[in-house]
Amino acid sequence: MGMATLPIRVVAEFLGTALLVAVVVGSGIMAQTLSSDTGVSLLLNQLATVMGLGVLIVVLMPVSGAHLNPVVSLAFLARRELGLRDALSYIAAQLGGGVAGVVFAHIMFGRVLLEIATNERLVTGTFVAEIVATSGLIAIILLLVGEGRAALVPLVVPAWIGAGYVFTSSTSFANPAVTLGRMFTDTFTGISPLSGLGFIAAQVLGMVVALVLVRSLLESRKDTV
Repeated sequence: MGMATLPIRVVAEFLGTALLVAVVVGSGIMAQTLSSDTGVSLLLNQLATVMGLGVLIVVLMPVSGAHLNPVVSLAFLARRELGLRDALSYIAAQLGGGVAGVVFAHIMFGRVLLEIATNERLVTGTFVAEIVATSGLIAIILLLVGEGRAALVPLVVPAWIGAGYVFTSSTSFANPAVTLGRMFTDTFTGISPLSGLGFIAAQVLGMVVALVLVRSLLESRKDTV
């Protein structure tokens, strides 16, 4: 955890999440404008997200830890590495930032501030994909931090999300705050509210799976030392 006071850390989490969502949504709008090929649009969206996420993590890790994701904060709370007040403050900031990021993107591209997404994405395959994407993300973060290799987070986390764009059927949302924001944009990256709630449920379940796996892995490594 960074040395900044809680209010500063909360502001960092709000702005970081808002900028992350602005990158995701804005690059999606731009990608659709530049190409009618869905594959090309997805690639442009993927590259922008990976690069933007990496930059945000590098800049904000010393300030707030750069969680930028409610399930990351919940995972650290569950492991007693983040206090309840801090975790709740982080999550509120992240969710608010998710919606604010859509507003930023829509202003930049001349759209109405908020709109309800109509893109239905929730089926069995995408639900499972979000469990896989989120459990992998949380496990990676907790293992790197737990093993004293947190310096690798800005490289490994964007790499996982970038891979998830193309190996998961859900395109790896893996973040309830980002999912919430994407419910309010009826563009390339949008997700309908019903599908979004299903994705969030899968993400929370993925976090629980990761907590169990990480605990087992860390304990087994201690036993072999």
